[in-house]
Amino acid sequence: MSEQTPLDLAEGDPFGPHNLPYGVFTPAGSAERRVGVRLGSSVLDAGAAAAVLGSPYASLLAQPSLGPLLAAGRTAWRDVRRALTAWVTVPAHRESLADLFFPLSTVTLHLPFEVADYVDFYSSEHHARHLGSIFRPDGEPLTPNWKHLPIGYHGRAGTVVVSGTDVTRPSGQRRAPDAGDAAPLFGPSTRLDIETEVAFVVGVPSALGTPVPLSAFRDHVFGLCLLNDWSARDIQGWENVPLGPFLGKSFATSLSAWVTPLEALDAARVAPPERDTPLLPYLDDGGEGLADEPGGYDLRISVEINGQVVAEPPFAAMYWTAAQQLAHMTVGGASLRTGDLYASGTVSGPEPRQYGSLIELTWNGREPLSLPGGSRTFLEDGDEVVLGGWAPGPDGTRVGLGEVRGRIVAAGDFGA
Repeated sequence: MSEQTPLDLAEGDPFGPHNLPYGVFTPAGSAERRVGVRLGSSVLDAGAAAAVLGSPYASLLAQPSLGPLLAAGRTAWRDVRRALTAWVTVPAHRESLADLFFPLSTVTLHLPFEVADYVDFYSSEHHARHLGSIFRPDGEPLTPNWKHLPIGYHGRAGTVVVSGTDVTRPSGQRRAPDAGDAAPLFGPSTRLDIETEVAFVVGVPSALGTPVPLSAFRDHVFGLCLLNDWSARDIQGWENVPLGPFLGKSFATSLSAWVTPLEALDAARVAPPERDTPLLPYLDDGGEGLADEPGGYDLRISVEINGQVVAEPPFAAMYWTAAQQLAHMTVGGASLRTGDLYASGTVSGPEPRQYGSLIELTWNGREPLSLPGGSRTFLEDGDEVVLGGWAPGPDGTRVGLGEVRGRIVAAGDFGA
């Protein structure tokens, strides 16, 4: 009986050759960051493999970051993926690659690219309606602009952290309950929340003043990954009027260590929900040449808190697509840079089990969740949140999405 190797995967492994997400890792005992590709529970040193096998793309892969590969463009993305697929499936390569795999449990994973700019959207109609119902119970849940454009805000790129990084509870100003016009309090957030999101990674930049049309989405966007947009609801609620999210969102955003290329997700593409409001031409994805390129993705996401699954938000239900978000983000002339990251906003469905944030799951704290260690309305110190997911792949396979894990630690000592 031959010895098992990392190339011998169990049937149905969601990280098989049909997937091959990219990341950056350091092996145990090394300080050198390397581009890696996940296969099952192992990581292939992609740069070393390219060098051994004489790939013309060896220089793109022998890097400490995905940045050069992201910037290389769609032809390079396709060719590198085809080469990697061949390397891990053609028997003739087994011996050459034998020493270039590392057990996932032994490596350190890093943020896979330098985040240039970070934008967060608000694209789930279900999530928007839920929050509108919570905060405007006697009014229309959606704002008048919501179905005309993807609402978003610019976040803080410097506080995007890789999965597994502890999240320090933020401190800031917050309004005391029933305080009326009294001065705000200062201290650690008492309403710390999650937002279950999907982020898209920009590879190819665009020129300042040149909008990116819907049809060019896949020429610029390399792949996607899961993201947790931690939110301090009490800080956010006090500062949110009139300009929107700031300190309530800027303290940490957790990103998966693995970027799934869009080419791995072709079987998961679906049409977005039917829209009942006419769209301006630059956002209209039902026109000629676009109707056959559905902009939605059928991603099945799970949310765990302290080991218990509390929600399974469906990404296919998102009203605004990633292509529409990109078109809107650039229509005013804003340029794209390699490493730009933009997130979907909280993913939520119509059913309580599909809500992607605690503010929805507990209906703003009125209906606590029962969890191991006690009930929760919002996160407590020591709580660990894990986002995971998968998408339908070719021939009935599943494409695994890299998890996002974060544990809450107590606030630092900051003076008022």
